Amino acid sequence: MEISEFAARKLARRFETFDFDGDGRIERDDFESSARAVAAEFGCEPDSPAAQRLLHLSMQLWGRLASAGDVNIDRSVDLAEYKDAFAEGLLVTEETFEQGYRPFLSAIMTIADSDGDGKLNVEEHIRWTGALMHLPAEDAREIHRRLDADGDGFINTDDLLQAIHDFYFDEDPDGVGSWLLGKLPD
Repeated sequence: MEISEFAARKLARRFETFDFDGDGRIERDDFESSARAVAAEFGCEPDSPAAQRLLHLSMQLWGRLASAGDVNIDRSVDLAEYKDAFAEGLLVTEETFEQGYRPFLSAIMTIADSDGDGKLNVEEHIRWTGALMHLPAEDAREIHRRLDADGDGFINTDDLLQAIHDFYFDEDPDGVGSWLLGKLPD
């Protein structure tokens, strides 16, 4: 599959958010550190079932990424490897993306949804996206506003799942999915 210039920009942005330590490579430690950061942000003990579930699912995501993208077998994935794996349909396809993302989002929701109502307010959204992906609060606030289609001040797992789908598979620069990770680099 050929990747459009717009999709390449989105993938570069996603790569940045996976690269938790900012060293230009995605490694196992990035996934472990980001999962632990989310748990810590919400005061969830590292050995709690919720923190362990998120860590387990993060390690599964890393495993899929490493097996699909680490073509030179150096235990890391660079941007070119990441884009190539996506282009080959090895990371996510429309048919398989929900089975990979829904459990992960549910694990995040279990930790970030402070009152357990199945929805995230803007502050909860800012906190988990900041902890997991280092998204600036300003970007997270705007993302939440865009995801909150009914304007009730909350988003849920389905809102996030649809935005993730659109991030990967929609070419509309003004679409909600295109804003999932904030403003795209030029």
